[in-house]
Amino acid sequence: MQLDQKSMDTIFEEARTHRYFEKKEIPDEVLIRLYDILKMAPTLANCQAGRFVFVKSPGAKKRLLPLVDESNARKVEEAAATVIIAHDTKFYEYMPRLYPHVDFLTLFSENKEFAKKTMVSSGSMQGAYLIIAARALGLDCGPIGGFDNAAVDKEFFPDGRWKSDFLCNLGTGVKSKLHPREDRLKFEEAGKIL
Repeated sequence: MQLDQKSMDTIFEEARTHRYFEKKEIPDEVLIRLYDILKMAPTLANCQAGRFVFVKSPGAKKRLLPLVDESNARKVEEAAATVIIAHDTKFYEYMPRLYPHVDFLTLFSENKEFAKKTMVSSGSMQGAYLIIAARALGLDCGPIGGFDNAAVDKEFFPDGRWKSDFLCNLGTGVKSKLHPREDRLKFEEAGKIL
């Protein structure tokens, strides 16, 4: 079934990256629903290596704010929630449950390079799914990369198992503060049909 144009506009064609957010809360139930949607999208062998920390309380924001670049501090402060999208370095421990048909636990635990490559690609895909799911739920998104990964990992993942990838601010964006949409590459510049 193909989505209608309004849905495509909401998720992709009219959706924008927001840098300013209204002071509106996101209920915990919406964030849980967001995860329940994104977890259904595909990852290599259903490994689900992505991990998500929804930073929304004043205390949690206070911990995160000193770790983001100065240019991103206001964005994090204004957003209803900032998601730390991370990877689980031992994601493969769940493989007997998530993909019982093949012994991926042994395959990944004995091949660290393959495990790392799978962790990063699958976890990053799940971060992209988070943005799509958030937009489908009517949330605006502002993904950012300007932060100290090592400091975030130390503060939020002190056992070292999870590693941060990027952050994504969520909330109700201030549409009046959007700048004109930036250009995109044409198909001929970025794609091929062979």
